[in-house]
Amino acid sequence: MDRFQAMNVFVHVVEARSFAAAARELRQSPPAVTRAVAFLEDMIGARLLIRTTRSVTLTETGARYYTDCKRLLADLHEAEAAAGGAYAKPSGMLTITAPVQFGQMHVAPIVGQYLDQYPDIRARLLLFDRFVNIVEEGIDLAVRIGHLSDSSLTAIKVGQVQPLVCASPAYLVGQGWPETPADLSDHKIISTIGSSARLDWQFKPTRAGGKTVQFSPNARWETNSIEAARNAAIDGWGITRILSYQAAPYIASGQLCSVLDDYAPVPVPVHLVYPEGKTAPAKVRYFVDLAVAELRSNVLFDFQ
Repeated sequence: MDRFQAMNVFVHVVEARSFAAAARELRQSPPAVTRAVAFLEDMIGARLLIRTTRSVTLTETGARYYTDCKRLLADLHEAEAAAGGAYAKPSGMLTITAPVQFGQMHVAPIVGQYLDQYPDIRARLLLFDRFVNIVEEGIDLAVRIGHLSDSSLTAIKVGQVQPLVCASPAYLVGQGWPETPADLSDHKIISTIGSSARLDWQFKPTRAGGKTVQFSPNARWETNSIEAARNAAIDGWGITRILSYQAAPYIASGQLCSVLDDYAPVPVPVHLVYPEGKTAPAKVRYFVDLAVAELRSNVLFDFQ
């Protein structure tokens, strides 16, 4: 059996999370797909997939092998494209994921520019306020806001955003302005929760040499929706913390005020993350080049 064909079958099974679905996509019989994966497992001497009646999941070895297969198949595809003179012309489907509001405000316009520049490309923009495993979910590239854990993924920093502690002018008139992070204990707090949200709020005094101050909010209102937290603050219920790009339009309109400006919260980095690094397909590399230039030039994102 051809090894590259078997790798292609394996990648389809992983991304479809199903032998039967992969067989339909490849227009092969389910037994042929099963034999291809068994061929790879016999050749490697390790199990790649755990198959149940409901799903297919990767073993630890399988996850590493999947990443390697994607890279090798991309290399093969681009070698063939180069031989045919199509190396520098992105084509196919590009799948991108980003946080919801950031994606709507800052990634979607870049996708539009990219599609205008490369008519052979189609794009899928998936917006989630949760951590997305781009390898397991078959995504080409992710915009990540937050500190990254160590991984084999390629990450390019495009800037950083500032957490802001905000409340409505009416709330602050009635309840008073907090002057230090400790004063927040006397206020009603709306806390955002989720896979990427810190439970503690970290502040660093703007004066030189100031030490980081940590505040653990005792929030009566918790929500996994940034929009719900922001709207509650606008309605005057209490104080919340959201990122600068999420707050900027509402501060400009006077619906929100930022507080504790002498205690700037620790900035949060923004990265583009993708699996294949320098061996990424042309469709990914060209989008990365455009997105890096656009995001780094945006005055809302302090690139350091």
